[in-house]
Amino acid sequence: MPFRSMFGSIALAAAVIAGPSVAQQPFDESKYPAFAGQWFRIGPLGLFDPTKPSGLGQQAPLTSEYQKIYEANLADVARGGSGDDPVYTCIPEGMPRAMSLVLPMEIVVTRNTTYMMMEYLSMLRRIFTDGRDFPTDEEPSWMGYSIGKWIDEDGDGRYDVLEVETRNLKNPRTFDPSGLPVHKDGDTVVV
Repeated sequence: MPFRSMFGSIALAAAVIAGPSVAQQPFDESKYPAFAGQWFRIGPLGLFDPTKPSGLGQQAPLTSEYQKIYEANLADVARGGSGDDPVYTCIPEGMPRAMSLVLPMEIVVTRNTTYMMMEYLSMLRRIFTDGRDFPTDEEPSWMGYSIGKWIDEDGDGRYDVLEVETRNLKNPRTFDPSGLPVHKDGDTVVV
């Protein structure tokens, strides 16, 4: 009996080491932008549009309902409160706010996934680039579920753009530290 178990274990180990029998093209790193190193935010934190003054001067494209929410948030902050910023209650920033980078991030591109590793709160964003569809049973999360596609816009054989759509976002969240609101139903789609 021990002899048979040993052969079974060897066969299983060989199958695991060999991996799937589907042949894949080698991963050609030279086709992708050179993202190595740390990436830092440029400009001040908490501005929707860095060319405009903070607060109401941002003129964010909000409906009248959400403009009132934003104005109430700014008034609360002016009185010394925390406004609608969920980070004050220890809730992670979530998307899209996490991409405003409080601390540096690193970008790692692999064959099927691009990772954005943010130093602040050790946040990780996975962007699946393997052609999958959005799942229908995924629980909402702060970073959401991202699917992307690399695009060679100028036809030179190198990718110029990573087009990403993120769904399944958990609330409460704000667009940025100013308290700029996102929709309360959580059905936000970030493109």
